[in-house]
Amino acid sequence: KVGVALIYPAIVTVVAMLVVGVLLTYVVPQVVTVFEQSRQSLPFLTRALIAVSGLVREIWWVGLMLVVVAGFGARHLLRIPALRLRLHRFLLTLPVVGRLRSGLSSARFANTLAVLVGSGVPIVKALGHAGAALDDEVFRAATTEAAARVREGQSIGRALRQTGVFPGMLLHLVSSGEASGELARVLEQAARQQELAVETRLSALTALLEPLLILVMGGVVMVIVLATLEPIIDMNRLIR
Repeated sequence: KVGVALIYPAIVTVVAMLVVGVLLTYVVPQVVTVFEQSRQSLPFLTRALIAVSGLVREIWWVGLMLVVVAGFGARHLLRIPALRLRLHRFLLTLPVVGRLRSGLSSARFANTLAVLVGSGVPIVKALGHAGAALDDEVFRAATTEAAARVREGQSIGRALRQTGVFPGMLLHLVSSGEASGELARVLEQAARQQELAVETRLSALTALLEPLLILVMGGVVMVIVLATLEPIIDMNRLIR
C-alpha cells in the first residue's frame, strides 16, 4: 500500500527533473546565443541561469557517476549492522517517515506475534521469531531485549514498554490482552489499529505531497521562464 501510494509522487518527481534537465541543457543554451549576439547587459537572474545551465551541461556525467557510486557505496555500508541500526534510528526520528516506519513495524510485529501465540508457540520463542520478521533494526533489537526480559519473568507489556520504541496504543492492548488471557485476539486488533493509523498518515502524506511537488515544479519552471523573458523585455524597452 505504501508503494502504490507513492507511485504518483515518484512519477511527478521524475517528470519534473526531466523537464528541468531539458530546459537547462537544450532550451536555455539556444536562448543564450540570442542574448550573446545582442551584447546587452543581462539581469542577475539570467546570468545565474546561464551559469547553472553551463555547469549542468559540463558536469552532468560527473553527477551521474556520483549517484551510481553513492548508491553502491550506501548498499555496501548498510550491510554493516551498526551503520544500519544508526540509519534506522535516525529515520525513526523524522517527523513523518518515523511515524510511518514505526506503524509498519508495529503492525508487522503484532500480526506475526498473534499468529505464533495463537499457534501455541511459547511466548519467548514467539517474540524472537516476531523480531526476526522485522526489517527495522531498532524494532528488532527492542524485540530481542523484550524477549530476554520476559525470559527473566517480566510481563510482555512491561518488557515491551521498557524498550521505548513501541507505540502506546499497542502497549496498552498487549497489556490488556495479557491480563485477560486473550493475547492472540488482542494482538490482531492491535495490528489492525496500527495498519489503519499507517493508512491514515499515508493518505495525508500523499495528499500533501502531490500539490507540493506540482508547486515546486511550477516554481522552478517559473524562475527559468522569468530569467529568459526578463532580458527580452529589456530589449523591447531599449528598442522603444
